[in-house]
Amino acid sequence: MQPPEPHSHSLKRDLGIWSAAAIVVGTTIGSGIFLVPHEMIRNVGHPSTLFLVWIFGGILTLFGALSYAELSAAMPEAGGEYVYLREAYGPFWGFVYGWTQMWVAKSGSIATLAAGLIRAVSYFVPQLNTVCFTIGIPITYGQLVAIAVIAILGYINYSGVKVGGEVQVATTVAKVGLIAAIIVVGCLPGHGDVGNYGSVFSGASGGIAGFFAALVAALWAYDGWNNVSMVSGEVKNPQRNLPLALIAGTCGIIAIYLLANVGYFHILSADTIAAKENVAAEMMHNVLGDWGARVATITIMISIFAALNGSILSGARVPFAMARDGLFFRRIGDIHPKYRTPHVSIVALCVWGAVLVLLSGKYSELFTYVIFASVILYGMATASVIVLRYKRPDLHRPYRTIGYPFVPILFVAGIVCLVISTLMKSPKESLIGLGIVALGVPFYLFWSKAKTQPTSLK
Repeated sequence: MQPPEPHSHSLKRDLGIWSAAAIVVGTTIGSGIFLVPHEMIRNVGHPSTLFLVWIFGGILTLFGALSYAELSAAMPEAGGEYVYLREAYGPFWGFVYGWTQMWVAKSGSIATLAAGLIRAVSYFVPQLNTVCFTIGIPITYGQLVAIAVIAILGYINYSGVKVGGEVQVATTVAKVGLIAAIIVVGCLPGHGDVGNYGSVFSGASGGIAGFFAALVAALWAYDGWNNVSMVSGEVKNPQRNLPLALIAGTCGIIAIYLLANVGYFHILSADTIAAKENVAAEMMHNVLGDWGARVATITIMISIFAALNGSILSGARVPFAMARDGLFFRRIGDIHPKYRTPHVSIVALCVWGAVLVLLSGKYSELFTYVIFASVILYGMATASVIVLRYKRPDLHRPYRTIGYPFVPILFVAGIVCLVISTLMKSPKESLIGLGIVALGVPFYLFWSKAKTQPTSLK
């Protein structure tokens, strides 16, 4: 293997502030806000505690966004956390993050979102759940449609980051508008009962364990705010637009989540939410009947579609950055001469995501395993704000984290609590997750050795 060759093309800064903010909001708000209140109330029991979890998780997420704002403005390069970990701790940790994103975390998100989209569509077309053929495992029409959706969005993002950004803005605006309509319906006078806010689900786990279990669910719903950092190399005026998109986008998400739950509990009791997985559809059905449930389902479809587009748009930049550093397959670092996109990386990520759609039944376990390691890497990336203040004091920082060093320290402390809680609750899965990440070590040794070898002369 030869050392990485110099590249004649560079990415194009075509994403404005609206596209950047749409990546933050659109990639974060997927199916979580419609589904996780069910799981959260089953863990905490009381609506007031559930709201406390949403607020605590939102503040924790905002602390992460404030920290990433400094990092993204100082190092506006493709790859996001990959770059921060590389600069703070060395190339190995950057590689570990990129390896996890490519093979499990980001590709798994793409597969999960695509499958979730088809589950929503099957509300209108139940035939999608029918098995059409078998290749060792049964394949449904829905899985084939999910792969087709991934291919279409992959082509859109292949054709230019500006096109992908415009799709992200349009779908995010539609999504937020529909969620706002759901919130309004939920808060309409004459249909709800303020007594629901004092209702209790008696079968909840409760206690500290229940609080942290609900927090994990809330943070899953908040996950995705960091994706805009992965496309830092394609954002216009990144020193201004990246911090603005991260902070404003995260604050907007917190507000949307809290208001949505206000609407849910205005119409539904804690017992009902604990019994019904799709809380938004149940609430809309209670107020508007079947027509309302259809509107809620369409909202979920658009929401997931926007999150899927954002995941493909941002996720492909991580393996691309690794390849440009000589720590991944060289072709993954190519840039299309016409569209100026990391086209090979986009294709590779979409193909692997499509494979995982076919293996989705078994893959769900794999994705659960790697969450543990991913959370550790998020904490390390946030801590790099502090590390780089000492390691690279002369680094130009157009934006500095508000509340430094307490904000990143509190975020990392929250991550540590989650890691300990997960390790105690699921020690087997946590250790398997670390084992999956460890599979990348031989590849890192191979690529890092290959990039240092001089090219032979003939």
